[in-house]
Amino acid sequence: MSSTPEGFDAWDIEESGPADADSRVLLLPGGMCGTAFYGDLMAAPPLAAAPVRLVAATLPGHAGTTPPRDLSMENYAALAGALAAERGCGVVVGHSIGANVALEMAAGGHFTGPVVLLSPTFSASDEAKALAIANGLGRVPGIGALTWIGMVKATPRVVGQMLPPDRREALGADLAKNDPEFCRRMIRHYFDYLDRYGTLVPRLRDSGVPAWVVRGDRDEVGLTDEERAGLEASPNVTMVPVPDAGHVVMVDQPDAVAELVARVALG
Repeated sequence: MSSTPEGFDAWDIEESGPADADSRVLLLPGGMCGTAFYGDLMAAPPLAAAPVRLVAATLPGHAGTTPPRDLSMENYAALAGALAAERGCGVVVGHSIGANVALEMAAGGHFTGPVVLLSPTFSASDEAKALAIANGLGRVPGIGALTWIGMVKATPRVVGQMLPPDRREALGADLAKNDPEFCRRMIRHYFDYLDRYGTLVPRLRDSGVPAWVVRGDRDEVGLTDEERAGLEASPNVTMVPVPDAGHVVMVDQPDAVAELVARVALG
């Protein structure tokens, strides 16, 4: 359990690796996802055999967990930064919205170690169109709540199409735990965050934190040519393309991602 500035102590955590390992990595799942989404990565040989302690922590409120009072991305970054400090984690890995939380941990000064960003979103225009539409409808009185009831019901099936067949049932069950009203409010805050900065490329660059941006070659989340050029020109950012992988890159290609994480963690 963790204690943070707002008194939040409801983290759902799964750990693996040697308990006395000097190297510790915090793993933040994506939006609506729980720690199960990191199961393949945690079991992958490059990490399973490494002297690295892995701490997977569901973002509070996601996958049916207890939400914090403040759902802003900045607050999530502060909460995750406090957890990383408490658990002695020197590296943070985030996926999707979890990657954006990791990015904001660095940009907001909550974490100064290396970050591995799996399929982050750098601007609202890059996000999946279905999510952007659900966010817009979710703000409309009367139909907003109904929109998200339908969205949460459909998500296990829709995301399941992005996952290997042998993982669809288990990970779909994780997604089905979500509360529609929480998701509606959380996604509103997420898009407000993206709109507030326009593009997050300068925010990551100016943090000065070593960062690896990992994207599958068939990622459903976009990246503009201008954003890619800005990332490639950033001295602290390394772009890592992963062949034969979609948005859930650590499930599609766990060994490739685990090899990178182990290399970053062990220096």
